[in-house]
Amino acid sequence: MFLELIATVFAGIAMAGVVMLLNRVLGGRLPKWLAPVGAGVAMIAVTISSEYSWYGRTAAALPEDVEVIETVDSRAIYRPWTYVAPYVDRFAALDRASVQTNPTLPDQRLADLYFFGRWAAVSKLPVLVDCAGSRRANLIDGAEFGDDGAILDADWVAADDSDAVIRALCGDA
Repeated sequence: MFLELIATVFAGIAMAGVVMLLNRVLGGRLPKWLAPVGAGVAMIAVTISSEYSWYGRTAAALPEDVEVIETVDSRAIYRPWTYVAPYVDRFAALDRASVQTNPTLPDQRLADLYFFGRWAAVSKLPVLVDCAGSRRANLIDGAEFGDDGAILDADWVAADDSDAVIRALCGDA
C-alpha cells in the first residue's frame, strides 16, 4: 500500500514536470492551471490502473498448487467507471496440496482455503466438504476427530453443486 502511494505521488510529479517542460518548449503558451490538473489526472490514472491490475498480479504470484476458485467484482458509486468495467477486489483460493482424504470416509475432503482482499490481510480457513451430501463445514476453531476419522463437532452448511468450494473439491469425485 505504501509503495502504491509513492508510485501515485511520483506519477503526479512526473506529469507536472512534463507539462512544465512542454510549456517551456512552447514559450509559456500553456495555461498555468494545466500542470496541477495534469498531475491530478496522472495520479487518478495510476490509482485506477493499480486497482484493475491487483488481481492479475496477485493471482499470478500464487504458488502452483493454489487455485483461484471464486472472485468478487467491485462496483462503487464513488468509482463510476466500475459500473462499466468492474474490477476484482477479493477472491478465494484453494490450496490443492492441502487436500486430505480419509479411506474410511471417501466422500469427505479436508482442505485449506485462502481469502485475499485488496486492502486486507490474507486469511486461511480449513474447510471440510462432504461431496455425497453436498455440504461443507468451516473448521475455524480446529476439529475433534472420532475413532473412525470422522469430524465430531462440525457445523455443516447445506450447499448445492454450484457452491465454488464443493465444485473445486468434489469436481473430480
